[in-house]
Amino acid sequence: MTAVRRTAPVLLAVLALLLGAGAGQARATGYRYWSFWERSGGHWTYATQGPSLVRPGDGAVEGFRFSVSADSGDASKPRGTADFATICAGTPAESGTKRVALVVDFGVPADAPAGETPPKGRTACARVSPSASAAEALAAVAKPLRYDTNALLCAISGYPRTGCGEQVSGSGPVTVPGRTEYRTASSGGPSLGLPIGAAVVVVLAGAAVWQSRRRRG
Repeated sequence: MTAVRRTAPVLLAVLALLLGAGAGQARATGYRYWSFWERSGGHWTYATQGPSLVRPGDGAVEGFRFSVSADSGDASKPRGTADFATICAGTPAESGTKRVALVVDFGVPADAPAGETPPKGRTACARVSPSASAAEALAAVAKPLRYDTNALLCAISGYPRTGCGEQVSGSGPVTVPGRTEYRTASSGGPSLGLPIGAAVVVVLAGAAVWQSRRRRG
C-alpha cells in the first residue's frame, strides 16, 4: 500500500470531523425571553401574534412564560392550572368591561439571567375595557412591564431586571415572536472547519493526480 493510500483514509476522517464540527457550530441554542400563550380546551397554544395585537374576549385565559428556547417548537409552556373560573372567581362580570385570566410563569432558576432568581408564578384576573389587548390586560395586573424598541416584551413585574431576548449561546437563526435575527454568541470570525476541510480536499486531489502520473511513468 502506497503512502498516499495509507494517508487518504486518515485525511478523509479528519475532513469528516471538521465538517461535523462546522455543522455543530451552526446550531442555535436559543433566546432567553417571555413567550406568549393562549389557553383553549384545557391546552396551551403558542400565540401566533404578540400580546399587543391579540384582543381576547371575556373569559379568555392568556399565559406568559420566561424561559430559554430556540423557537415555538421547544418553548416551555406556562405551568399550573389555568382555569378561568378559578382565577376570576372573585371578579364578577360587569357591564362595559371584560375579564381576562392571566397566568404568569417566571420560569426556573436554570433559565434565569446571572444573579437573578425567578419570582414565584402567579395568576390574576384583569378587568379591562372590551377593546383591550392582552398586553393591556397584563399591564393592569403585573406592572412594571418593560419593552424594547421593537415592542418585544422584555420584563413582567420587573423581571428580569435587564436584558431582552438575548441569545444564551451558540449561533444561527433564531425566531422570537415579533422578529427573526441572526446572532452569534462570540465576536470571533467564521469557523475554520470548512476552510480547512476544503484544504484537505485539495491535498487529496493533488495526491491522486501525483499517484496517477507516477503509475503512467
